[in-house]
Amino acid sequence: MILSIVSVIAGLVLLVAAGDILVRGAVRLATGLGVSSVVIGLTVVAMGTSLPELLVGVNAVLNGVPDLALGNVVGSNIANVLLVVGLPAILRPVVCSAPRLGRNLSVMLAGSVALFLIGLTRGAIGKVEAIILLSGFAGFIYWSLTHAMGARDPAAADLAEAAQGDSVTKAGLFVVLGLIGLPIGADLLVHGAVDIARAFHVSEAVIGLTLIAIGTSLPELATSLAAAWRGHLDVAIGNVIGSNIFNVLAILSGTALVGTIPISDAFMLFDLPVMLASSALLVPFIRQRGMIGRATGAAMLAGYVIYILLLGDAHPMETA
Repeated sequence: MILSIVSVIAGLVLLVAAGDILVRGAVRLATGLGVSSVVIGLTVVAMGTSLPELLVGVNAVLNGVPDLALGNVVGSNIANVLLVVGLPAILRPVVCSAPRLGRNLSVMLAGSVALFLIGLTRGAIGKVEAIILLSGFAGFIYWSLTHAMGARDPAAADLAEAAQGDSVTKAGLFVVLGLIGLPIGADLLVHGAVDIARAFHVSEAVIGLTLIAIGTSLPELATSLAAAWRGHLDVAIGNVIGSNIFNVLAILSGTALVGTIPISDAFMLFDLPVMLASSALLVPFIRQRGMIGRATGAAMLAGYVIYILLLGDAHPMETA
């Protein structure tokens, strides 16, 4: 058991570290080629920071535990809204007035509804469903790039500035190390999580919805808390929405291209409705371009705690 816990912790640390150095190296190479910060933000940075979730999902499917892959995506989307937005809002109000926020929210809601309808009508995400979701993701990226050219992406600019002093050789080394570290971290995380699940006789779905989901949401949470501390939460909500779009349309579809992901009744009756409800919770704040204050943030955090406490009943323990 101790080895399994160490494996999970080591996997998470390696995923975060490898993802970070991969993004930094890729940004340095991209800027060296004259690629704009907007393109970097919507492609290299966004995709690079989503690679850990993708590799965890693919690794889970290849190891015969697709519930863990689905739980990771659904659990991450729930955690991103209720935890990653709710917790910083307790420190400082989260502003919901970033450009194109409403349109991106519509894409996030559409992706969430599409996932629910796939589960309702098909009961699983196969290659056909994956291609549909991936097509939606490609359309979103194309639309985002055509509407954002000439804008300045803060996250990409910061990373590019931090990477200015790096040589091209060092940047290439970062990319290589990141590409090596990510699959190793994913393998350690998945195997450790599965061992823990079996030791406690809980389903892989619960582990994916909690341990893995929270673990892969830690970078977003850390960034949001740091932004709250510095009083710069105007872009935090946009990062959460972007991450949720990537999770459903890109991560889940990319994983399903490797192997079919069944959607169990438990997901349909509990987790997916919670994901839809938490996503819809953002609508009034974004439509009114208002702020998510401390009271709402506390309610979000309380809702997440209640969700976690009810998971055991929604996904009953396996028999030993």
